[in-house]
Amino acid sequence: MSLREWIRKEEIETTILLRSIPSTVVSLFVVSVICMNLLANKTLVQTYWIALDGGILISWLSFMCMDIITKYFGPKASTKIAIFASAINLLTCLIFYIASAIPSNANDYTAFNSVLGGTWFILLGSTIAFLTSAVINNFLNWTIGKAFRKNPDGKLAYAVQSYVSTFVGQFLDNFIFSIIVFVFFAPIFWNGFHWTVLQCAMCALTGAVAELIMEIFFSPYGYRILMNWKEHNVGMEYLTFIKEEN
Repeated sequence: MSLREWIRKEEIETTILLRSIPSTVVSLFVVSVICMNLLANKTLVQTYWIALDGGILISWLSFMCMDIITKYFGPKASTKIAIFASAINLLTCLIFYIASAIPSNANDYTAFNSVLGGTWFILLGSTIAFLTSAVINNFLNWTIGKAFRKNPDGKLAYAVQSYVSTFVGQFLDNFIFSIIVFVFFAPIFWNGFHWTVLQCAMCALTGAVAELIMEIFFSPYGYRILMNWKEHNVGMEYLTFIKEEN
């Protein structure tokens, strides 16, 4: 297969995928990624050994959506949706930046512009961290699922896949983001403000535990969504296409 043929195949596959996944899950996924980027601008807690940013409040939703999509459509499909969400996030940030840069004498929009304008290295860090952790989360989830041969669609299989992959994925997401933003760039651009590597590691660990708890709490709803998809043969066009291609 030539490069041109491969690109065309991937384009067709992605088009089918986007119309096969229920819009509610994709919408929640995209919104959660955008919110993570905005909330990451605020440090919620900072002590000697731990620091947490606002992204911890919503990132669990992104990983739960990825777990559902991975379980039903496969890791490649989930990774494509992660890339799609990241692209929408970048476009949103660009629009926000343009809006913040447009002058206005109607009122004092300094705080508004500061929030919407964002910070380029936070966007860079969050994008790299999210895409890296998404790929690892999706393929780890799928790999663990192969161990459950007797009842791959059972609650236990879904729980183990989701909990383990979410914990690992969230830890890497938090750690990579913290290192990039608060160790490398923050001291340069934020007047010496920074996190230590220990704070980054503890932030990643604490965040992963907190987000795992949220995943455990909401996973029954995720499993219910998954079973509803199976019952109503959701996304058969994509599943059939993948089966025929392979």
